[in-house]
Amino acid sequence: MSTIFAKIIARQAPADIVYQDDLVTAFKDIRPLAPVHILIVPNKEIRTVNDVTPEDEQMLGHMFVVAKQVAAEMGIAETGYRLLVNCGGDAGQEVYHLHMHLLGGRRLGPVLARRD
Repeated sequence: MSTIFAKIIARQAPADIVYQDDLVTAFKDIRPLAPVHILIVPNKEIRTVNDVTPEDEQMLGHMFVVAKQVAAEMGIAETGYRLLVNCGGDAGQEVYHLHMHLLGGRRLGPVLARRD
């Protein structure tokens, strides 16, 4: 079963794509949590981090290179940004196609609230 992300990568579903090459695609999140909220996804369908294989190492590293480039293009590289990958339901993963959130454009709070 293809995900909505696979359809975006294939340009079969609408999205505001900001970067695409043979390994990854980056596009604006449709429900942004920050002024800049980009999703960076591998073009290869990988369900979760738990499904990553050693053959995926180059592509996963490339996701960080693309994140750096997109952050610079969006004007948030100097002020700071957050990269976030969720794995599974308890972590909040909604689309089961591995993806990295690039968030910035304002001061971001803590990743998790502390529980005492």
